[in-house]
Amino acid sequence: MNIAVVGLGLIGGSFCKALKANTFHHIMGLDTDKETVKKALEQGAIDEEIDESRLSEANLTIIALYPVPTVEFVKRNADRFKKGSIVIDVGGVKGYVVRNSSPVLDEKGVYFLGTHPMAGTENSGFDYSRADMFVKASYILTPTETTPQIVIDLVTTLGSCMGFGQVVIATPEQHDANIAYTSQLAHVVSNAYVKSPSLFRADGFSAGSFLDLTRVAKLNEEMWSSLFLCNKEALLFEINTIIEKLTEYRNAMVNDDKPTLKALLKDGRELKEKSLEFYGQEKR
Repeated sequence: MNIAVVGLGLIGGSFCKALKANTFHHIMGLDTDKETVKKALEQGAIDEEIDESRLSEANLTIIALYPVPTVEFVKRNADRFKKGSIVIDVGGVKGYVVRNSSPVLDEKGVYFLGTHPMAGTENSGFDYSRADMFVKASYILTPTETTPQIVIDLVTTLGSCMGFGQVVIATPEQHDANIAYTSQLAHVVSNAYVKSPSLFRADGFSAGSFLDLTRVAKLNEEMWSSLFLCNKEALLFEINTIIEKLTEYRNAMVNDDKPTLKALLKDGRELKEKSLEFYGQEKR
């Protein structure tokens, strides 16, 4: 089938490369950066470049843009998508995108499905895209009550072809609440952590824990600020929760309250151990 990929950055480019490496679908690329398109063509990540006027040729359109531009793209091209075709997005926030895209396309006889590949790197752009980006990763699908099962099945099959290890079905709201905790909060904490004046006094004193905690501080601020604001309520809940917990540790130390400090540390250790049992993976 004809697949159009809109936005050839890290994730969009990786979708193109994974599809070309593992399927026989015809991949059409669309990006405002002509140098990126040129690279995608030279590397065989796409078969041809198209513009918005040719979206009607696609059986499946994959939109790999930030949340707000995704919604704008859907609304601007609602009349161009082929009737009966599928449009998916691959961004990190689902409630905002699904809520503003699905009704628009429902009216046109086009099926919209919010998706989120749980894969990526701290780098951005087509140059860092890879055909194996999604191998063993989780692929989250957020169908609505109007999403036909055949659409879910088709996207699930496509995900399997690209190497995803599992497909998780969730509501857009469930997705956003969970992702605020498992991903967005980590980026906020990591980015704030490196703002300590101690950062450039630690040469020779850093080990695995420092590298683990600071890896995602190297982020794309344009993308992540958009994701944060589109998922503000869920993320603020997590930020307020961690501030509350950190305050408990700080107060125990200010008061030289070793019993309370030990109890706090013990609680954290035991929760981590329970999570390892729950998920069944030592790496989590």
